[in-house]
Amino acid sequence: MSAHLIVSDLDGTLLGADHALADDTVATLRALAARGHHIALASGRHYRDILAFRDRLGVDAHIISTNGAYTHAPDDSLLEARHVPAELARELIDLPRPDAVRLNLYHDDEWVIDAEAPTLLALHAHTGFGYRVVAPERLAAEGVGKVLYIGEPGHLAELEGEVRRRAGERLHVTYSMGNSLEIMAEGVNKGTALTALLGRLDLPAERCLAFGDNLNDTEMLALAGEAHIMANGHPELDARLPGARRIGHHDEAAVARHLAERFAL
Repeated sequence: MSAHLIVSDLDGTLLGADHALADDTVATLRALAARGHHIALASGRHYRDILAFRDRLGVDAHIISTNGAYTHAPDDSLLEARHVPAELARELIDLPRPDAVRLNLYHDDEWVIDAEAPTLLALHAHTGFGYRVVAPERLAAEGVGKVLYIGEPGHLAELEGEVRRRAGERLHVTYSMGNSLEIMAEGVNKGTALTALLGRLDLPAERCLAFGDNLNDTEMLALAGEAHIMANGHPELDARLPGARRIGHHDEAAVARHLAERFAL
């Protein structure tokens, strides 16, 4: 069988409700890698936050992180980095926002936040990745892969509108969850990163299987020859991706079950 690229989002897709990899998922991806298929993890998470999952899988996987701002090879070499222009990052840092909305920046090597938010750390319990608190006026606008606002959806909708009004098409704006407004440089998303990776692997999009659950997976799923939306996925994805297939729930290792059937493991 010809080699394929299997690319999956993490939270809400490859990971269970406990934000961990199920044993069946690990075994399935190891079996596919042993057959010569390529594996990639594509997430809004920071690169350093994803390494623990790749280590748990024990396969040579590419990592598309920060919603496509960074792509790393299996040997950890950086293949591509695309930053938010510093002047736009500064404008986003200074943008007025409600006190309850947390401002986060993903730099090349760390996650910084404008105030303590310990509830956010539960998502990273399996990786040990955490933030560093920096006062807003001291946040660096250079080398920012992603600006992330976390808060109530109503507050985020107002911020989104203001960001789009100010920046127009100069930024890529999306959501990874209802409470997470994510902003990258123009043209930066999982789909553009996946296009570049397929080129490096000399594979056509038709031999790519992609799995996702939320709006920040839209471009990646639209590109893949075989696109899969989780049963728990965002309801808008069906309209955005009429050719995609709904599969099972992320907390039932549905990606692994589908791949085992698809490749007759």
